[in-house]
Amino acid sequence: MMNNKMFQSLICSGSVFLLAAVASAFHPHPHYRPISTMIPRRRLRNIMSTSSGGSSRSWSRSGASNGSNSNNNNEVDGPLPELVVFDLDACFWDQEMYTLSRIPTESDVVMGDLNGRGVGVASVISGRSRISLHDGSLLALQNHHDGMYPNTRVCFASSADTELAENIGRATLKLLEVIPGVTVWDLVVNRDWDGVDVNQIGRRPPLSSNKSATHFPILRELTRVRYDRMLFFDDCQWGDHCGQVERACKEINTGKGPVTIRTPYGLGVDEWEAGIEKYAKTFQALDGIDNYDIKKK
Repeated sequence: MMNNKMFQSLICSGSVFLLAAVASAFHPHPHYRPISTMIPRRRLRNIMSTSSGGSSRSWSRSGASNGSNSNNNNEVDGPLPELVVFDLDACFWDQEMYTLSRIPTESDVVMGDLNGRGVGVASVISGRSRISLHDGSLLALQNHHDGMYPNTRVCFASSADTELAENIGRATLKLLEVIPGVTVWDLVVNRDWDGVDVNQIGRRPPLSSNKSATHFPILRELTRVRYDRMLFFDDCQWGDHCGQVERACKEINTGKGPVTIRTPYGLGVDEWEAGIEKYAKTFQALDGIDNYDIKKK
């Protein structure tokens, strides 16, 4: 029974919103947590300014553009990673591919709101499970699409257990959208890498279950990005991939490796923000920006 107070709370600007309980046939997201999906641009600028001691600097690839919406007003100032590497399962998105049984197709898409940017493919269905991006993942890629992180590119490093899991992962990347009409694959593979799939997904040779021994050395070779210019996110629930990568993947002349962030509950907005801030602080610790730019050559 609905009392007057409850009824009044459902009235907004003269419109009455009706609530309905809908039984879902899909498994709940195992790593779901409610969290705001928006970071005010001014807050991001403040993070970078504070991390760089009041001075800021951004880098851009010669002749490259990070999106048709890119402009100077959108760019985040300060030291930014040249390569952001995301683990997939339970980090970038909310499912584990090894638990799924069917490769999703265009008939398996679920439309929904994309963080206020319009209606697009917000989820895909594999069997009875729904795959969705975590909040921080969606926000990070939307900002990346808008050109807020000049000189930054993105790729994935996943130790998916089986060939089927690999195929489910790649198919999902080609379906989930960042903004309406632009899939994760469109942005990360087609735009960032001119259509070349540099992503390291799986554990079949030459890959293994140890990302520090296989995935990251291969990424270093393919992308030509130094380890100490990378930012890596991993849930680390099946092993401390972050710790392994930090210890094993280091540049000789700086002794530093990728900046890492553990995401045991998935990549939320807080974790994404923490990664950008941690990278800026780590960068500043390497004898200052100018000396570091000389070292990295």
